[in-house]
Amino acid sequence: MFSKKFSFELIAQDDKARLGKISTPRGIIDTPAFMPVGTQGTVKGIFTDDILKTNTQIILGNTYHLLLRPGIEILNKFNGLHNFMNWNKPILTDSGGYQIMSLSKFNKIDQKIGAIFSSHLDGKKIILSPEKSIQVQKSIDSDIIMVLDECPKLTNDKKVLLSAINISTSWAKRSKIEFGNDKSKGLFGIAQGGLYKDLRIESIEKLIEIDFDGYAMGGLAVGEKQLDMFRILSETSDYLPKNKPRYLMGVGTPSDILGAVKEGIDMFDCVMPTRSGRTGLAFTWQGKVNLKNSKYQNDKSPLDENCKIRSLNKYSKSYLNHLIKSNEMMASMLISLHNIYFYQQFMREIQKNIHNGTFQSFYKKYIKLFN
Repeated sequence: MFSKKFSFELIAQDDKARLGKISTPRGIIDTPAFMPVGTQGTVKGIFTDDILKTNTQIILGNTYHLLLRPGIEILNKFNGLHNFMNWNKPILTDSGGYQIMSLSKFNKIDQKIGAIFSSHLDGKKIILSPEKSIQVQKSIDSDIIMVLDECPKLTNDKKVLLSAINISTSWAKRSKIEFGNDKSKGLFGIAQGGLYKDLRIESIEKLIEIDFDGYAMGGLAVGEKQLDMFRILSETSDYLPKNKPRYLMGVGTPSDILGAVKEGIDMFDCVMPTRSGRTGLAFTWQGKVNLKNSKYQNDKSPLDENCKIRSLNKYSKSYLNHLIKSNEMMASMLISLHNIYFYQQFMREIQKNIHNGTFQSFYKKYIKLFN
């Protein structure tokens, strides 16, 4: 029987690395957790039932894209995204804040109104206010809802970053009011501030005053060096509430995840496993495998002999190399599924090592392998 309320329990720590458990009415999320990205109601190229078999406990959807297509009217008819896509576990939705940055040529920001988009699909005017974002996420029936924020592009301009903090804080307050007092869902605030310690702390402290169920680090993984990302996490993660989950948005590679877990981060999402799968790149316990490479043409071994989902352990690297060279869509499907499976096994091993107090040695072993 799952909890009727959203909650977080910190179970153990190994230095700053944290082992925890998020409880939601739709299921438990063991942390550190990786969320496959299902932007438009699907994790690209993978059947929903197969995602479940990888031990994925939560996926991510996107407010902006789902607002455009299929639209709120259709989602309401299905009582939310879970029924629409046949997924019965938790869903976290990005608020649309990332699209303010990634689709900047299609929108402008007005602090009072929100983000004013010209749809990248048909040019239709769309206003995404903090209130509208929360309303859409409630129609999606998200289990974890993100406040609308302004995520600036990579910059060293403190004025730009401070403006983003002020706008994001204002929108966070409005998002909290619109969200109301629904204890079954979690509402997360998003800290900005670029690579500046003082700005990050200022943003975090303002969000703590508002009080959220979890806190995200936004505006990272936008082009900065990995060591800079690790540095700012090291300098600021201790300012985040210890009793709330911590989410690093848009991250990342296995080495990104390892370095962030080392600094006390609990949750991650990224298109990396599936995007890499579509280009023939697999993640394994031996490191990255570029299956386009001709050296795998005669390799009879599977990517992982222990992965029995869709009989993945019966497909040789040679066969996958052939599918890629033949432009067969099954190549991207099989490699993407393998990558999601690997990522979830990777997270289980991280959890085990934190529990056993051996995370630091696990980190040292694998941080070099995936860099």
